[in-house]
Formats: sequence, structure tokens, C-alpha cells
Amino acid sequence: MRPALSIVVPHYGDPQPTRDLLAQLAAQRYEGAVQVIVSDDASPEPFTADGCDVVRRDRNGGFGSAVNSGVAVAEHDLLLVLNSDITIEESFLAELVDGAELWMPAVVATRVEEPFGSRCVGRLWPRARHVVLENLEPLARFHGRPWFEKQLGNDLSSWDAPVAMPTDWATGICLFMPADAFRAVGGFDEDFFMNCEEVDLQRRLHRRGLPTVILPAPLIRHIGGGSSDSARRSQWLMDARLRYHEKWHGGPGLALGLGSAAVVNLAWNSARALAGRDVDARGGYERQISLVRHAWRNRR
Repeated sequence: MRPALSIVVPHYGDPQPTRDLLAQLAAQRYEGAVQVIVSDDASPEPFTADGCDVVRRDRNGGFGSAVNSGVAVAEHDLLLVLNSDITIEESFLAELVDGAELWMPAVVATRVEEPFGSRCVGRLWPRARHVVLENLEPLARFHGRPWFEKQLGNDLSSWDAPVAMPTDWATGICLFMPADAFRAVGGFDEDFFMNCEEVDLQRRLHRRGLPTVILPAPLIRHIGGGSSDSARRSQWLMDARLRYHEKWHGGPGLALGLGSAAVVNLAWNSARALAGRDVDARGGYERQISLVRHAWRNRR
């Protein structure tokens, strides 16, 4: 008999992806008790479904807040947090639990496949230079090249590795961990609305001695990004990055670096416009500076 699990699925918006995931969880070949909790983050349409516990929040607080509300009713010692917009095979839970057994207590994640290919799930602790390099448009053509991905903070040693690999932190699409460790650090920091909440959590768990480990299997297929427009996602990401930097490093270094990147991008795109490219250099600069200013004002 395998250990009992509490699975928390944060939900907002279209109910169909969440219902699809619930059907996949119900079809799992897993010989152990499974509690499935859907945490409805104040969706416009209240979520309803059979075969799970539904927690409905009074207000929309973002990913971490929704997970915390779900964990509040979790009954079992092992906790699995899953994004709602994923596809898993019938052996997913069994493979995940078996692969994690030798590493526990730990935060355990697994490989993810996006529509554009494999995702580098394992990451290095974020530094200001990682974010600045990612925002430099002249370097965009190097994305996907191993040497540049490493400079962006991706842990290439865990990328499609054939064996389990420790890393600094893992993306929050799938996080498996002891429930008591999650509760001991206070769960997710609800000051993060969207993005960076998972690295902040894992950094606090790491201080308590819990490593983060990436398994080579099972595989998750992830869609992502469909519930909000790109402008809002860009602002959420920028806000979260400056909030994380303020919490763990402090000072204006990241904001100054991003402002410098915006100036470099302005010069780059102005040259491209002079060469006949259809580029709004000034508009792009103003959008980037606006994102940074908003994030700086709201970093605490």
C-alpha cells in the first residue's frame, strides 16, 4: 500500500482544464488514499465537481494564496501541488511517489513538456544578472543555446537528465513535499500574486534542510498562459521579480539593471527601425520602463 496523498489544484477561470485534470487523477493506477482539493481562487464562475473537496476563496489572491487555502484542509502527510492546465498519464502518481521515496524529505518535481518542447524545470537561485540578461533584446537570438541558458539561471545538469538530480529550485507546475514542512515555513508567501512564489518557498524550505530534486519521470504535458493577457502576465512577472529581489537581496540593483536593459533595447530597436524593420522602439522602451517603475513602487 502506497502512502496517502493530498493533492491541491489551484483554480481560476475556465473550469474545463481543471475538470480534465480531475478525470485524469480519478483514473490513476495508485494503491493508496488520495484526497483531491480544488482551491477556487474566487473565479467568476464558482467551481463545482464531484469526487473532490472544493475550497472557494472570498477574493482572488493568486497562485500561492489559493494553494495555502487548499492546504488548510489537506488531511494527509504528503502534499502534491499541481497546475490545473496539465496532462498526466495513468501511472503518474505511482511513478512520482516511487521516484521521490529515496529523497524524502524533499521538494520533488518532474520533467515538463511544453508545446514548444522540453522545459528546464530545474533552476539556480535567481540573481539580478539572470533577469537583466533575459530582458536584453539583442541577446534574444541566443535563447535555447546551452551556454546562454546557463547564464539565465537554468540548471542544465537537470535538463532531461536520465537520473534524479538535485537543483536549487523547481518551477511550480508540480511540487511534491511533506505537508508538515510546507506548514512549518508558513506555506507560500501571499505577497507574491503570481510568479516567484515557488522559488521563495523552496528557498525557505532549503534553509530547513530540504533539497529540491528533479525526477526524469513521469512526464507532464503543460499548456499554460491561457487565462490572462500577455500585458498582465508581464506586469505580474516583473512585480514578482522585484519583490523577490527586495526580500532576498535588497537594494536597487535589479531595477537599475532593468532600466539599463531598456536603454540598450531602445538603441538596438532604433537601429533596426532605421534599417527598415517594423519596430516601435520608443513604444517598447516606454512599456519596459513602465513595468519596472510599477514593480519598484510595489516591491514591498
